Amino acid sequence: MSNSAQQIVDAVGGPDNISSLTHCATRLRFQLNDASVVDAKTVDSIDGVMGSVPQAGERYQVIIGGAVQSVYNEINALPAMANRGGGGGESADDVKAAARAKGPRGKFSWLDNFFEFLSDSFRPILGALLGASLFITFMALMGTLGVIGNWADPRTDLDPSWQFVNFMWQSVFVFLPLMVAYNATKKLGADPWVGFAVMALVMLPGFAALGESPAAYQANVAGSDVTLVDVFGIPLTIFNYGSQVFPPLLMAAVLGPLSKGLKKIIPANVQLIFVPFLSMLIMLPLTAFLIGPIGVFAGAGLANVLQSVNAFSPFIFAIIIPLAYPFMVPLGLHWPINAIMLLNIQTLGFDYIQGPMGAWNFACFGATAGVLFLAIKDKEVQMRQTATGALAAGLLGGISEPSLYGIHLRFKRIYPLMLVGCAVGGLVQGFGGGQVHTNAFVFTSLLTIPAFDRIGLYTLSIGAAFLVAMLLVIFLDYRTPEQRAESKAAKAALEGGDTSGAAAAGGAAAGGSTAAGVAATRSTDAGAGSNGTGANGTGAADPKDVVSDEDQAKASQWLAALGGPENVSQADAAAETRLRVQVKDSTKVDEAALNAAGLPGAVQVSPDLWHLVVGSNANQYATAMGAKLGKQPVG
Repeated sequence: MSNSAQQIVDAVGGPDNISSLTHCATRLRFQLNDASVVDAKTVDSIDGVMGSVPQAGERYQVIIGGAVQSVYNEINALPAMANRGGGGGESADDVKAAARAKGPRGKFSWLDNFFEFLSDSFRPILGALLGASLFITFMALMGTLGVIGNWADPRTDLDPSWQFVNFMWQSVFVFLPLMVAYNATKKLGADPWVGFAVMALVMLPGFAALGESPAAYQANVAGSDVTLVDVFGIPLTIFNYGSQVFPPLLMAAVLGPLSKGLKKIIPANVQLIFVPFLSMLIMLPLTAFLIGPIGVFAGAGLANVLQSVNAFSPFIFAIIIPLAYPFMVPLGLHWPINAIMLLNIQTLGFDYIQGPMGAWNFACFGATAGVLFLAIKDKEVQMRQTATGALAAGLLGGISEPSLYGIHLRFKRIYPLMLVGCAVGGLVQGFGGGQVHTNAFVFTSLLTIPAFDRIGLYTLSIGAAFLVAMLLVIFLDYRTPEQRAESKAAKAALEGGDTSGAAAAGGAAAGGSTAAGVAATRSTDAGAGSNGTGANGTGAADPKDVVSDEDQAKASQWLAALGGPENVSQADAAAETRLRVQVKDSTKVDEAALNAAGLPGAVQVSPDLWHLVVGSNANQYATAMGAKLGKQPVG
């Protein structure tokens, strides 16, 4: 991937255009000095790149998939990156904050910061969670087959060999609060090991054992029976903090500002000793006596709200969840729900959210499968590679980001089709009575199906969601008429460099459309004339030297269908596969005649501006048309 790392840097404008670079689970996140210089087509064509997503505030994301950490390291290891001049000494957080302040979301930056805090607290441990979920699935499968008892019930006596296998996933989920505490504290700029140590206090076996001491007593707090023990005369609430995520998040939210405050008042030469000491002196008892219990009760309150909706109508709940997730995931709003899933398992022994959530995931993967089918059919190599990687990550790992950011958010026609799949999957679960539960936090993939209790209903619902979304994408397509025409032109060029064979199909796909607001108005249009010698061109070469007789004949036929040379003001090559034609009167354009003359597609993008999709010979056709318009000698 080393060459790809350099190619990515070059395509986004070079090292000096990169202000900062971070990454998430599947994407490289560039903060650029000038996003307008990015060559998106080059980025998307780089080996290993699954797609790219331009964003506001000079931000640009490149979808890599599971290899993102390696690519990130390779980019940072490039000699040119070490000497780049674009950073200005600012941290990634500083750059992001500045970008938010420039836009309309600046006044809501606290909300952006909140969800970024949540996502960065969980994102680094996704790999461990995914690995543990497969161990859980294996145990669930063994339980379903009757090989072992109820593996999720601590009261079940398992053979030591199976106990050891059970410990393999518990090593992640039991100590999840420590992992979250580390990441959350680091995100807020405090010493992550201090946050880890503070959370470790309430997870000590001895801490839990205080609840079994003779001094322990029961009390009712906020409607719940809890175990208390007096410490220096102050009641200490004893909870099982294993798998809890709200307490470490709240703890980090307090520790971060506390650490920054201490650094302001403690001399720099003794901060190494006294900042962590005073932080722990304050945070250890504060977390044990106050923050920890508040986190437990806050999480339980949020979980109760969702549980009330599910109890009121499992049918409605089974539909709401898959329809909400496609909008929650891109905004990062799903992270609090993930925390509630973990809390449900810890308090109820099962979770009821992941079942309907599976309908959304498989609708997402089904839409990707539809795109893959069309990419194979139309011989779109780059999209085929992107969709193949995204589909594999989804079906085998339950990860939706490569599909979402690599494909779905780039082609807006997909979302309505995918939502139909989400609704169908939810309806199947709803009509089946809902209440599809799992005893563990798993990533909804093919491999984790055995982790759900009502396997038949769950499989039917995710299968319906997948098939509906896939078939809708296949039959209704995910591309605009112009994008379909470009695809057909590219396919024809690949098969022999002659677009005439694809004319009928391309005309049926794009003919008659007048997509005035279509995405064809790209930045390349502004300088389209520079791509070839058009009506205003001044190329020195004789057109006969570079344009075949067949190309000249087609140019003549297209000019006639456009209303004749007298109706065409200008014709230039644009976006490598299209002619950008300015006409005087669009009512004289005969689209049927264009299609009959071997043109794969024509799209009207403004009252007097047309884009003719001609394939890879756009420059030659522009030259030939320019000659026919009398702007160049025919030879």
